[in-house]
Amino acid sequence: MYNYTIVMYMQDYSTNANRLVAYLQKPASAFTKADIMLYMREHGIRMVNFMYPAGDGRLKTLNFCAADEEYLDTVLSCGERVDGSSLFSFIEAGSSDLYVLPRFRTAFLDPFAEIPTITMLCSYFNKDGQPLESAPEQTLRKACRSFTEATGLRFQAMGELEYYVIAPSEEMFPATDQKGYHESAPYAKFNEFRTQCMAYITQAGGQIKYGHSEVGNFTLDGMVYEQNEIEFLPVDAEEAADQLMLAKWIIRNLGHQAGFDITFAPKITTGKAGSGLHIHMRIVDGEGRSQMVADGALSEVARRAIAGMMELAPALTAFGNTNPTAYFRLVPHQEAPTNVCWGDRNRSVLVRVPLGWATGSNMCALANPLEEAVAYDTTQKQTVEIRSADGSADVYQLLAGLAVACRHGLMLDNGLDIAERTYVNVNIHSEEHRARLATLAQLPDSCAASADCLAQQRAIFEEGGVFSRSMIDGIITRLRSYNDRTLRQEIGNDAEKVKALVEQYFHCG
Repeated sequence: MYNYTIVMYMQDYSTNANRLVAYLQKPASAFTKADIMLYMREHGIRMVNFMYPAGDGRLKTLNFCAADEEYLDTVLSCGERVDGSSLFSFIEAGSSDLYVLPRFRTAFLDPFAEIPTITMLCSYFNKDGQPLESAPEQTLRKACRSFTEATGLRFQAMGELEYYVIAPSEEMFPATDQKGYHESAPYAKFNEFRTQCMAYITQAGGQIKYGHSEVGNFTLDGMVYEQNEIEFLPVDAEEAADQLMLAKWIIRNLGHQAGFDITFAPKITTGKAGSGLHIHMRIVDGEGRSQMVADGALSEVARRAIAGMMELAPALTAFGNTNPTAYFRLVPHQEAPTNVCWGDRNRSVLVRVPLGWATGSNMCALANPLEEAVAYDTTQKQTVEIRSADGSADVYQLLAGLAVACRHGLMLDNGLDIAERTYVNVNIHSEEHRARLATLAQLPDSCAASADCLAQQRAIFEEGGVFSRSMIDGIITRLRSYNDRTLRQEIGNDAEKVKALVEQYFHCG
């Protein structure tokens, strides 16, 4: 019998990677305008960047030279005007002005600026000074608020950000084709680059779980393609989206500095691993206690949330798989889902329940006999993971859609029945389970099919004003504009045609 001791830690802000947090001795969530101005004054910083996500899924930047404190105070208090019609396709040029206002909790010291600069993410406001209802970050905010109002709980998330680093190939220590998972140097060539990315992301406020090389590793036309992944820790969904956006911006900037090309594209070439954006979710109460486990098993709350994702899975692809190459990744035998189902530790399903440290065994003490057995509350580590999305996703819309789906599942009278009916504990793509596969709904196979699914289920996303009607209309119009309903069948495994398509959408998201 182990003699367990509960271990608790106090937050030490002086060691925080975000220099503002360390200096101000408070969490970023507590930052005020006065804090930002104090830090800039004490460190002689006279430049400020505003960054904000646009309709193409990328961050845009507005630079300010804060020559004096009066002007700095004005900028931080009032924000600035921007041309909304140049940022979002659904905004008319005749009434396009928007405001962007910084969110102080996102402030960090820009690691790329030659002149010391504070950078912050912004929110959009309309001409009446109200939050822009159809802005991606506002949609996520409404989705999280709606989830809490309906359930009394909080919706948290984190992403597994996969990407390829591309550089001239080397002759020495070649990696094994499609065997790059968790590879070490010298066979993995970009481990140091990844750890530098991780360091910069944490300085910008990102909370990282770990990083590693991924399966994809091959040489093509004299270039080495190495797949990597950075996985985050679960936080409130709004913060999770901000972290993913900044991470993509940082990885691309560091790649540019190093002379590497970077892509988050879902498909690279035929027969090679594509890149996903797996999203892990956790539901907690008002005190931050996980509701994912009960009596050592997956809780009713978690199973009902999964049921909601099963119901809305076809429409969720409209937010998470937003260009034609995304549907070349969603094919059998590529560790990407094709059917609407869920299971434990099963990588052939849409929603996976990963290992959750529920064994009751003290593995640390078993591995290290000199260590005293210590009890940790491991229930907080349990998540559920949806595996369909990829780097083309609008991160804010995707997380908002997932919050809506989980809320929907928690409200369903037959949620537990849906969860039971869609559960599988086998590899559904193996020959002996063909009959089980035939009972499962399929994910859309094109942007056009995804648009159809969103059109059919849009009322659930628009409920309570979470997704604006204009946003849903815009998403459907954009997806249908690709005219790709039969594209996957037409191209098949033609490597040259796939290559041309990949190049067209190489810098997605």
